[in-house]
Amino acid sequence: MTVRVITDSSAGLPPELAEQLSITVIDLHLMESHGKDGLERSTSGLSALELAAAYGREMERAQDDGVIAIHLSKELSSTYSAAVSASGVFPHTVRVIDSGSAGMAMGAAAMSAAKLASRGASLDECYAAAVDTLKRASTWVYLHSTEDLRRSGRLSPATAVLSTALLATKPIMSITRGKLELVGKTRTQTKAFTKLVDLIASRADGEPAFVAIQHNQAEDAAAKLEALLEAALPQGSSFICTPLNDVLSVHAGPSAIGVSAVFSSEPPAEPVHSHTRGRPRAFPPRRSVDN
Repeated sequence: MTVRVITDSSAGLPPELAEQLSITVIDLHLMESHGKDGLERSTSGLSALELAAAYGREMERAQDDGVIAIHLSKELSSTYSAAVSASGVFPHTVRVIDSGSAGMAMGAAAMSAAKLASRGASLDECYAAAVDTLKRASTWVYLHSTEDLRRSGRLSPATAVLSTALLATKPIMSITRGKLELVGKTRTQTKAFTKLVDLIASRADGEPAFVAIQHNQAEDAAAKLEALLEAALPQGSSFICTPLNDVLSVHAGPSAIGVSAVFSSEPPAEPVHSHTRGRPRAFPPRRSVDN
């Protein structure tokens, strides 16, 4: 058979892409409770038992060719440590990767590995492709408020101290060494988008990029940012735009927009719903996908 690729729902990988590329997505836990401020939502990581069962199912499908498991940063969740424990049941055949990230940086790594797997690549080759994609990826998050992240404990201690001072700003965060860090403070969405475009274009340094934009009930704003990035990045860059799933929305808060970019001349895969600038398409030119 072929190597199987699995990730967790913090990747925010649209179901259509997961199905198209035969990527298995296992859901993190989303919990609801009634607090003093009304209905409150939170998330929790996956257990070693849950992951071992999921890996076992994928091993059956792979017929022992192996499994690549890409998970949320160990700095942000207990899922990675549980995954390492679970993989001990399948020595040498389940390769676990700490993405050091969240969102579509993880999704892009899964896409890269799955693309090679579909061509009959080995477990080592698929693992190397996923790791290489993550090394070339960066993730930024534009927030209307840091309150949801602060309450979830996902901010670094230094940034958490600053969170009160950021209430009147539109902060831009990056995921650096697996943690969320403040990289910019702006007063308006326009200035925030200008800052984001500058950061991404500078990181691209004239090379094409694969860019995934994820938004929480901010479709118009996400489309505006996509247009700005399309104008700023070189030909050959490709884009997808999709809503944040519930797991990511809980932490990012209303109107948040995440941008994950992989910097290279080739996208991690060519999903049917992507939009590629500057070269012929072999797939329908839709500009977004909906969950």
